[in-house]
Amino acid sequence: MRSVRARAALGATLVVALALAAAGLAVLLVLRANLTDQAGLQAEVAAREVAGQLALGVPYDRLETGDEEDHPVQVTDEDGRVVAVSKDLEAISGTGTDRVTRAPAPTPSPTAEDGDDDDDDDGTDGPDPARGEVSTDDPDFANGTATVDGDRADYRFASVEATNAAGLTLTVHAGAPLAAEQRAVGSVRGAMLTGLPVVLLVVAGVTWLVTRRALRPVEGIRREMAAITASEDLSRRVPEPGSHDEVARLARTTNETLTALEASVERQRRFVADASHELRSPIASLRTQLEVGAAHPELLDVTGAVADTVRLQALAADLLLLARLDAGERPGTALLELGALVREEVSQRTGDRIPVAVSVPEEAGGLEVTGSRTQLARVVGNLLDNAERHARSAVAVAVRAEGGGVAVEVTDDGDGVAEAERERIFERFVRLDDARTRDEGGAGLGLALARDVAVRHGGRLTVTGAGERGARFTLWLPDAR
Repeated sequence: MRSVRARAALGATLVVALALAAAGLAVLLVLRANLTDQAGLQAEVAAREVAGQLALGVPYDRLETGDEEDHPVQVTDEDGRVVAVSKDLEAISGTGTDRVTRAPAPTPSPTAEDGDDDDDDDGTDGPDPARGEVSTDDPDFANGTATVDGDRADYRFASVEATNAAGLTLTVHAGAPLAAEQRAVGSVRGAMLTGLPVVLLVVAGVTWLVTRRALRPVEGIRREMAAITASEDLSRRVPEPGSHDEVARLARTTNETLTALEASVERQRRFVADASHELRSPIASLRTQLEVGAAHPELLDVTGAVADTVRLQALAADLLLLARLDAGERPGTALLELGALVREEVSQRTGDRIPVAVSVPEEAGGLEVTGSRTQLARVVGNLLDNAERHARSAVAVAVRAEGGGVAVEVTDDGDGVAEAERERIFERFVRLDDARTRDEGGAGLGLALARDVAVRHGGRLTVTGAGERGARFTLWLPDAR
């Protein structure tokens, strides 16, 4: 039962078994009810025929009850005494009176007087003899048994009341055999019990085969995934079936996941390799200076050592933040006034070679965003560092409301960014040709980190040209409202 095919086959078989059992029971009940109603109708007809004879005044011992074996008849009076029974009726049950012998000295039904006394002299007939009547109410039905000439069988009895000419109310109990109903129900039940296992076997087999065929691509996907896991080769892909069903969509989604995983692993490998390379240079430079200083104290370049240490510290901080972002760190939910944050960040930049011109509107209440103050301050600082590195004589930062959010623009009058490179500069460890010197150019992480932070805050970071020359970096974040 660990197999999906086995569970599907068992489930389908159980459902079909329950459905067929319910349908078969319903068929048997309807068939029995219809045949029982037909037997009741026959019994009613027989009972009304005998009741009609009693209403006409036929004596009890002259009643025509028809075929006793098919329609056994029992007649009782108001006190429940048996006044007439069918010939050869030996036992009966289900009519309320089990006796099959007549009560002693029954009173015969009155008959008409002699016709000669009623004839007139002119030969016309006299008045009709008195007659009783048969009840028109629906008869009462009951199931019982009767033994006729030694043969015991089940019957459907109908009870019809009749009143004779003397005003005596009699009840006629006439039966109709239920043998046909029992044979029909037994035959249908036997056919169902014989055919049900065959049907269930067919359902189980078909379900097994269909499920096996449907799951065959899934097994192929599983085997390929196991091979990928064993080989650690993320360039492999699972087979995609030609169908357009759920399994095909699963295969496509699996391949898309493998593609994303391969890209992530490759990016992680490049990240580790580039980070190792970038860390090696300042560490090697710092070690060299310290070794020279240890051997020749008079040659120790303290300023260079401090610069390398600061650069190493900044690089380590960037790498740590990128690692936290890659790990899924969510931005905070603090309410920040972006204009005040920009003014504070600019005021702390005392060593810039070019003063930064700040343009922030006075209505600061409309420039609020939500997020991490530390991360957003890092974004603004990275954008200003990039502008200071490439600007010739001017760096400006402006804050304004734009499109349901807040935009921060950092502009410089440097050489700008070629349109073909405007997306590549946001990749990690990417430096354009004019920024590859390690003294003036960074490690290629500032802009990549800034875009990652912007995206995780629900915003975006883009670069365009700033007039005839220079570059304009625009950070857009959704309004806190």
